[in-house]
Amino acid sequence: MYQYDDYDRALVTERVAQFRDQVARYQAGQLSEDEFLPLRLQNGLYLQKHAYMLRVAIPYGVLSAKQLRALAHVGDTFDKGYGHFTTRQNIQFNWVKLPEVPDLLAYLAEHDMHAIQTSGNVVRNVTTEAFAGVADDEVYDPRIFAEIIRQWSTINPEFLFLPRKFKIAVSASEEDRAAVRIHDVGLYLFRDEAGELFFKVMVGGGLGRTPFLSQVLNEKLPWQDLLTYLEAVLRVFNRYGRRDSKYKARIKILVSTLGIEAFRADVEQEFQQIPKEINRITDSELSRIASQFLPAVYQSLGETDLEFATHLQNNSAFSDWYDLNVRPHKVSGYRSVVISTKFPNNIPGDVTSDQMRGIATIAEQYGFGEIRVTHEQNLVLPDIPKSALLAVWTQLNELGLGLANHALLSDMIVCPGASYCNLATAHSFPVAEQVVQAFTLQEQQEIGSVSMNLSGCINSCAHHHIANIGMLGLNKSKTDHYQITLGGRQGMDSRLGKVLGPAIAEAELPNAIRTLFDVYRKYREVDESFIQTVDRLGLEPFKEALYPEAQV
Repeated sequence: MYQYDDYDRALVTERVAQFRDQVARYQAGQLSEDEFLPLRLQNGLYLQKHAYMLRVAIPYGVLSAKQLRALAHVGDTFDKGYGHFTTRQNIQFNWVKLPEVPDLLAYLAEHDMHAIQTSGNVVRNVTTEAFAGVADDEVYDPRIFAEIIRQWSTINPEFLFLPRKFKIAVSASEEDRAAVRIHDVGLYLFRDEAGELFFKVMVGGGLGRTPFLSQVLNEKLPWQDLLTYLEAVLRVFNRYGRRDSKYKARIKILVSTLGIEAFRADVEQEFQQIPKEINRITDSELSRIASQFLPAVYQSLGETDLEFATHLQNNSAFSDWYDLNVRPHKVSGYRSVVISTKFPNNIPGDVTSDQMRGIATIAEQYGFGEIRVTHEQNLVLPDIPKSALLAVWTQLNELGLGLANHALLSDMIVCPGASYCNLATAHSFPVAEQVVQAFTLQEQQEIGSVSMNLSGCINSCAHHHIANIGMLGLNKSKTDHYQITLGGRQGMDSRLGKVLGPAIAEAELPNAIRTLFDVYRKYREVDESFIQTVDRLGLEPFKEALYPEAQV
């Protein structure tokens, strides 16, 4: 993982001192609430329904075991003994006290962490996939470019007061596991026929009130020009983005309004005006950043392991977990492990301080002391020898984290909803739990791979628009209802789900979801996944089953 240098530490330490002074002045009445608001937001501090919430940055989702233990300490010392991992690969602490936040940030700085630009109208935490650097289908480690973008965008004075927040994602694999197409700017790294690296630049993605998938802005951008091109995009957004309405201020609205061709022309004109030598990424700079990612020292392990095969054959629970939660690795004899944080064992994304410490110990004992955060709110141990998987699974079970459900319906992405968030119009956690409890694990395995996401409001923090089955919480007549969308998907062929009909009352939602799966099981063909059946049949059979009264 990336190693902080003296410049990184100086920047973060100075920012802590600045915010400590800002908090003191606010508490002394020298800063008004309106004056303090943008200052705290740029340091990741929200005021939610019950308390302040601090969002801590986990750049591109990578943590060391030492850092995870530090987050466990934060949970115990400044919160209620847990943290909540988000779809932005960050972690949130929901019960912090304002006077203690400067000390909390100072403690994070001691462990090479911060909360800078995790909120506000700035370039947010740059994300990539949780298997970056170990995936067997990637062309280059995307974390290196994500780090370059992070350094360039952090406290960049030109982009600290954008019309609205700005999110960037990077993918470098054959399969897009970073949800690139729902970002303001998405970057696909690829090699051409000569083996040279280029970026395919996407722009204008975003969910929320008006969801859009990104469009192609540049088919083949040389990697050396990445920062200059991003600066051109941000300059155009800064100049023309709407500032009169936060609902129309995202770059997706600007791209939609202008049209992609006009937007591309404006970006190209700006790109040509920026002196290329200012932001050009050189070979030496790329090597410098790459050198900060300490490589793992892998052993020479073979794929054949008779003892491991015996464990799989004799332990069906372990075999199920291996099939669902273990992913391939680019190095022979190693695997990546997905740690589920989901129901019924955990609230999605919530991990206790004791669990964090346990995961850190496992990462050190069997891996290289590294942990990843996924945008599905799970955790990943990226480098585990195949021979150690049974021991890892056993210890995860002791922590309550050995659930075999990756990509099953209980592996739901769920936002905090009305339990914490001021913006939420309906509850999320308890309702999602009711849906999951309606299905046994055996039923889930029989249904197979499916994505289900539930958002407590239109802002779509749980990405319900791109789920195979999306659920959006609405408040109707002071009771929670849930609008169901069907057919969404993430990836290079991303698609937005379509609304099936009127919102369903909370009490009826589990049966409604069961109805959708009953249709799937009735009409699916051999080896056909849920989304493949939806693609083949269309929405009508599902709509007819869910709303039979509308067919009369």
